[in-house]
Amino acid sequence: MLLIGLTGGIGSGKSTVARLLREKGAVIIDADVLAREELSFGTETFKQVVDRFGQAILDERGDIDRLALADLVFHDAEALASLNALVHPRVAERISELLAKEASTDNVVVLDIPLLSEDRKRELSMDGLIVVDAPREVAMQRLVDQRGMRPEDASARIAVQQDRFQRRSMADFVIDNAGSLVQLEEAVEDAWKWILRLRQDQ
Repeated sequence: MLLIGLTGGIGSGKSTVARLLREKGAVIIDADVLAREELSFGTETFKQVVDRFGQAILDERGDIDRLALADLVFHDAEALASLNALVHPRVAERISELLAKEASTDNVVVLDIPLLSEDRKRELSMDGLIVVDAPREVAMQRLVDQRGMRPEDASARIAVQQDRFQRRSMADFVIDNAGSLVQLEEAVEDAWKWILRLRQDQ
């Protein structure tokens, strides 16, 4: 297994990069997908989150309304920390389980993870880290245009994330995504060539 980390701020285009890498043959482990699964109806994490934040975060079907939960926590640092403390440990366990299944393969495994520190990078023994980066104003516009967020909500979501320059400083390969999809596809092609060189050097 060759383990590549993939990170980037909200609105950077990280999910599109993950999709393009999957099309090239990478196995994608998406921490956001795992978090959504952990918050699905009936899980232990679901019960803990509802106990912590109350019935107001549930939709008419009884599922967690992710937008309502986001509105609640992204304007309240203490609430966000509380949510992360409930969800992140279980997601980390799931990631470890999935990586263990891939360990004996020769697959390129891309761990798509929004929050990553140098310590976590070392802990996971990553062979390389790709950071997808976009200027703040570009990321904000994407959140407004593509996700229908209010500008103030987009700004708040970006504000609580890791500083983009700190994120870039950890990178082994940076994908600048301020342009078109065609430009992004070309950048991902370059990233894939870099990944294949890493695999040859293993």
